[in-house]
Amino acid sequence: MAKKSIVVPKDIPSEEKIKNAARRVFHKKGFVATRTRDIAEEAGINLALLNYYFRSKKKLFDIIMLESLQGFIGSMKDVFNNETTSLENKLEVLVNNYINLLIENPDIPLFIFSEVRTNPKELVSKIDIKKHVFKSYFFKQFQSHVKEGKIAKIHPLHFMMNVVGMIVFPFIMSPGIIAVGDIKQSDFNNLMMQRKELIPKWVNAILKIK
Repeated sequence: MAKKSIVVPKDIPSEEKIKNAARRVFHKKGFVATRTRDIAEEAGINLALLNYYFRSKKKLFDIIMLESLQGFIGSMKDVFNNETTSLENKLEVLVNNYINLLIENPDIPLFIFSEVRTNPKELVSKIDIKKHVFKSYFFKQFQSHVKEGKIAKIHPLHFMMNVVGMIVFPFIMSPGIIAVGDIKQSDFNNLMMQRKELIPKWVNAILKIK
């Protein structure tokens, strides 16, 4: 018997709407815990229609993961390769951009880090993060400042780990921070906004030569 084709009505959600639904579900549950049925329900469509567009959960996940990584790394790439800004300014812009991003998308850090732990080489290779960091104008500036004695002689990865940790860790731990601090989500967001000024001060203090 010939396989029955799927008739796609004109008023169905677009591929982008399905991707948005998948992004919300994957960000909250990760790949393993997410079912295609969860995505279909979030998008308000049936399973057959989801499979018509994306064939499999793995294919849809790969699209969402790559877009999430590119969005998370994209801001860093643009800031790091700006040849008109100082090292200090790059730090301020980077912190500002990422805190804004994570206030709007608080589930991204845990989603990315949990999946990177599962398959780090494949995911890191897709975005070529080594190129974005170690071949960036920022890296040249950092090395130049160390050589000239303007900042402490430390590996640039320490700089990256400190900055990313200070930005990302509070968002990963936000439910616990909100519970322990007995605060509301809006109060937590205000704390994160304050960190736009605090983090550059803390990092600059670490980099200073005593």
